[in-house]
Amino acid sequence: MDRDEAIEFLRDHHRSVLATRRSDGGVQLSPVVHALDAEGRVMISTREPAMKVRNVRRDGQAWLCVLNDRFFGGWAQAEGPVDVVALPEAMPLLEDVYRAVAGEHPDWEDFRAAMERERRVVLRITVERVGPTVSG
Repeated sequence: MDRDEAIEFLRDHHRSVLATRRSDGGVQLSPVVHALDAEGRVMISTREPAMKVRNVRRDGQAWLCVLNDRFFGGWAQAEGPVDVVALPEAMPLLEDVYRAVAGEHPDWEDFRAAMERERRVVLRITVERVGPTVSG
């Protein structure tokens, strides 16, 4: 799988497992949904106090295993550096993530209030490596 194929797979499939590095060097895994921006960067909505946010702020890297809706079959791995986009700059990105995963929200004002109340941020991964590159 090359980068373009992986990006298309990530654009079409939103269920994934995010891996970040804990302070002790271990791996922390989180089930997440993701979307892609126009530049092909992965965007994940999460809460500011979440451990994954602390981990990427300290380490700056993340890994994503993206699964298809049936679980078995096609999948992709993407990895790269991460930046954390906080509110208020994150609001349009949070809206983009919602639209890509669930469509139009019935009440955008309510959505925005919830994002602020929940202290949402966007983890944005620049995809530098993808896989699988060989089959076993």
